[in-house]
Amino acid sequence: MGSTGGGDRPLRAQIVVAFVIVLVLIAVPLYLVRRPSGKSASPAASAGASASAPSAAAGPPGAPDKDAGKAEERLKLGAVQRIKCGSSPANAPNQGNLCDGLPFFEDALKKAVSDTLDCAPKTKEPGSINYVLTIDFPRKKLHVYPGASGKWHGKQARRAANCVKRALSAPEWNNIPHQYRFYSIALLANYDVPAPPGPKAPPGTPTFE
Repeated sequence: MGSTGGGDRPLRAQIVVAFVIVLVLIAVPLYLVRRPSGKSASPAASAGASASAPSAAAGPPGAPDKDAGKAEERLKLGAVQRIKCGSSPANAPNQGNLCDGLPFFEDALKKAVSDTLDCAPKTKEPGSINYVLTIDFPRKKLHVYPGASGKWHGKQARRAANCVKRALSAPEWNNIPHQYRFYSIALLANYDVPAPPGPKAPPGTPTFE
């Protein structure tokens, strides 16, 4: 009986040692596979740096556009004037506040004048054009021409008015609320700084006076 118990002890010790070795062999590879890598933060950091680089290059939010600032220096727009309104061009007795507002066309006229700054007459002195926009709802027709209130007239002023007309946003006639069938509105554009000289025209090209 005593000899049998003594022989079992070395066998148990060998089993325990073998079990510990097996655990070590399993645990070490698992640790090596799952341990956190110090390099994982680097791509994230580099990605964050690359993402912040364009933001810094673009400037802080709300920073003024230099080109827009130059345009504002050259052009100053007055308030839109409601010249007349009525049932037709020949019968439009109402003026001013008696005409209902047309926000779509008023905003479109302002934007078109601002977007066509390069179409302004090329002169050495400041000047102005009173852009008159007529709106004919039955005919669904728009017309822009230089009014008498502006300083500039003639071919160059008419050319600028044609540029403004082409730049007007296309209206959805049936979706614009209005009280009358015909309207005439005006916008005075003051070009305080002379436009830079354009490219030299080839010989024989007609010039506008």
